[in-house]
Amino acid sequence: MDTREAIALDGRAQQRLLILNHILAGELSAAEAAAFLGLSLRSVRRLLARYRSAEGAAALLHGNSGRSPADRLPDDTRARLVELATSTYAGVNRTHLAELLAEREDLVVASRTMRRVLAEAGVPAVRRRRPRGHRTRRERMSQAGLLLQVDGSRHDWLEGRGPWSTLVGAIDDATGVITGAVFREQKDTAGYFAVLVRTARGPWPAGGPLLRSPHHLLARQGQPQPTPSSSAAAVLGPSWGALGRSPPSPGSAPARRARGSGGALWGTAQDRLITELRLAGASTIDEANAVLADYVPRHNARFAVPPASAESAWRPLPAGRPAEAVFCFRHPRSVARDGTFTLGGRELMIAGRSMASWKGRVLEVQERLDGSLWVEFDGAFQSAVPAPQRPVILRSPGRTRERYVPPPDHPWRRYPAARPRCQSR
Repeated sequence: MDTREAIALDGRAQQRLLILNHILAGELSAAEAAAFLGLSLRSVRRLLARYRSAEGAAALLHGNSGRSPADRLPDDTRARLVELATSTYAGVNRTHLAELLAEREDLVVASRTMRRVLAEAGVPAVRRRRPRGHRTRRERMSQAGLLLQVDGSRHDWLEGRGPWSTLVGAIDDATGVITGAVFREQKDTAGYFAVLVRTARGPWPAGGPLLRSPHHLLARQGQPQPTPSSSAAAVLGPSWGALGRSPPSPGSAPARRARGSGGALWGTAQDRLITELRLAGASTIDEANAVLADYVPRHNARFAVPPASAESAWRPLPAGRPAEAVFCFRHPRSVARDGTFTLGGRELMIAGRSMASWKGRVLEVQERLDGSLWVEFDGAFQSAVPAPQRPVILRSPGRTRERYVPPPDHPWRRYPAARPRCQSR
């Protein structure tokens, strides 16, 4: 009866076994074997003595072969990871999954361990790694605030639970920090204004509310809409250049270089933010904005990098002028004789001020994102309110006159213009 035990040797043990057999056959010396194996002569003689002993080829295996590692995850923990990755967090990439489990499930597992456990369980990877396409590289801007990339991404962010929406966001090129973001129904000027107002207010507060513009602005009613750059340049001066503009051709090399950080932002958001929206059960744009307000601070803490220069290039707003007064819709209007002006079919006036002497003067009416109307007067902003209705003029009813119909023989009927035209013969 054969009582020998089958031994599985790895590649290193098989190589050592081959060399030791050559030594025993007299084909190699111990010194030559040491050179082949990269070991010292003493180590080769020790291996040869163990191989000649009763252990045989088993002596060539590592002492920990077949043992379970001391830091191996327990089987119940591994089963829970597989269950969560295939149910609640299905479709989440491995790195994001490790972060979510640490935040939500109090289960701290390294992303590399996560990949190995799921691979051993037969759970396929969410995305395959593909080679990066060729693109021209460029360095980041050296100072925060030198280049702010603003763009919108229309996507099925709610994955069928709600309408398609557009995520309008701004990212600083030097640091990769999202300075402002908002979900909108469409990519419009009001969305860009909301993002720039959020940017002008400074660092994003943890859990702070997003500034959401109303859905019924006058600029949406067929009136021309200014671009964010032209609106800001009217206040900040011609040196305004905060928006990173790309050439008209989206496929050109300068366009790809200018939109590098913005493209990376949308790629990360369409992976991580969609998962956050699904886990929160968001089905409306307002609910998506609430999730976004909680996501952006964590995104910045995870992906932001320090700028090459510690000196900031951000410029302060003009004194006494809030961000809402810089990024807003502007409508020039002339003052009528009664001191009122018209906007969107409504008669308006400055609250608490008589404007009768301003006939013909042109005012710039600011329509801000909250729907309020303001006029800058004497270096201060005055609220524009609806003008009172015109007074009703009462008139006494006059005598009613019956309509006079001339008789057939009246002289008026004798004129050629009143006669029927003669038909041509």
